[in-house]
Amino acid sequence: MTAPLHEPTAEAAPSPAEEAAVATADAKAVQGRSLGRIAWERLKRDKLALTGGVVVLLLVLVALLAPVITSILGQDPNEYHENLIDPLFGTPTGSLGGISGEHLLGVEPVNGRDIFARILYGARISLLVGFLSAVVAVILGTVLGILAGFFGGWVDSVVSRVMDGLLAFPQLLFIIALVSVMPSDLLGLTGSNVRVFVMILVIGFFGWPYIGRVVRGQTLSLREREYVEAARSLGAGRLYILFKELLPNLVAPIVVYTTMMIPTNILTEAALSFLGVGVKPPTASWGQMLSSAIDYYESDPMYMVVPGLAIFITVLAFNLFGDGVRDALDPKASR
Repeated sequence: MTAPLHEPTAEAAPSPAEEAAVATADAKAVQGRSLGRIAWERLKRDKLALTGGVVVLLLVLVALLAPVITSILGQDPNEYHENLIDPLFGTPTGSLGGISGEHLLGVEPVNGRDIFARILYGARISLLVGFLSAVVAVILGTVLGILAGFFGGWVDSVVSRVMDGLLAFPQLLFIIALVSVMPSDLLGLTGSNVRVFVMILVIGFFGWPYIGRVVRGQTLSLREREYVEAARSLGAGRLYILFKELLPNLVAPIVVYTTMMIPTNILTEAALSFLGVGVKPPTASWGQMLSSAIDYYESDPMYMVVPGLAIFITVLAFNLFGDGVRDALDPKASR
């Protein structure tokens, strides 16, 4: 046999840097992603939802910083500027409702209060009622819904009948009747604070059946899953199953319906203020401003347009953000 013309050359050993690079690439390839990260990546692709979220964040910041902003601008929401009002017609002098460098959105008819300052302070009332009433509804709806779905039987029957009754009850009429008989002082609160407190409780109380039905339906489905049966077979108690197995899997629908409930609560507060059973003057409220603007929609249309746009933009932003959160957490329900 003839010997080979040349010996096969051994492959060069990879350097430590190359081995580290390969290990890093392999780690990235097999790295898992949490459900929160997957939902965030889906949400980032929805530009409308991100826009709505940014607007919501700006509204919250503006509401929190309303005293600072108005102080910087040198405006007070309850300060009269009667020198800017036409004494004959009671409307602001100048064009577009008295818009100027000093009064960015003009002034109110008759009294000349700065509209921009009142819009900022009105945002505090709308967002406060919207958020806190949603919290009340979520707490009641989650607790009662998960109990009805998990225990079933007479507990489910009682909770379901209560939800049906509340859903059929005329909410606005009840709040109007309740506010008309409320005392001016309640639990250390006075004036408009009493009405804000009552609106938060009543709107939240009448809102919990909506989220309660969702939580109950999800619980009925989840309680038959394999991991729940496995927990039972291992001797887990009811409280452990409720808080460790079921509740974490209900977070997504609860978050979705919360974001969609807030704009509805804001509209309810605006409607109540429009009807005169919201906050008391001179406390600023968007619905109250719309109610006052009815008498001047021809002579000073800007007085009606500004609070109307504030309500429209706020509700639209929450709805866009809520739709995006829903699609991110539940892609099967995507439009």
